[in-house]
Amino acid sequence: MRVSHSNEVQWDERKLDQCIWLSIADMHRNESLLIAASYFWSDTHNAFVFGHGPASPTLADVLMLTGLDVSTADSSHIFDTTPSAKVETRAIGGWSGYIQKYSRTGPVNIKEQTTFLNMWLDKFVFCGRSAGPTSVYLSAVERLANGG
Repeated sequence: MRVSHSNEVQWDERKLDQCIWLSIADMHRNESLLIAASYFWSDTHNAFVFGHGPASPTLADVLMLTGLDVSTADSSHIFDTTPSAKVETRAIGGWSGYIQKYSRTGPVNIKEQTTFLNMWLDKFVFCGRSAGPTSVYLSAVERLANGG
């Protein structure tokens, strides 16, 4: 909540705030429908595989479901794919250890915002490992934290 309040204006301008609030909303889930849909998901193809062929979410689906701006190009970091920050994700004690290591008190700095967005993308958007965080999305997270 502290990171969200500190960055709400910046996130609101990019319509990222509604995605973050959606990920922490206390919504009722239809577990049986989610389980049924998961039977059709193929990790190999990154798509749902039906009898008539594969179907995968498109950018139009992302726009419709989240309201994120998927059409404006972000060329500010187009050649910079190596993250500048180092985030420890192994042997950290899972999600609770990650949160303890990177949460601070006082004003939110860029490192804390980056690690928060890394957790949010990994856990809520891309549904990463349930055991703990990864640094797969760190370069994208740095772009988000810096206004990209």
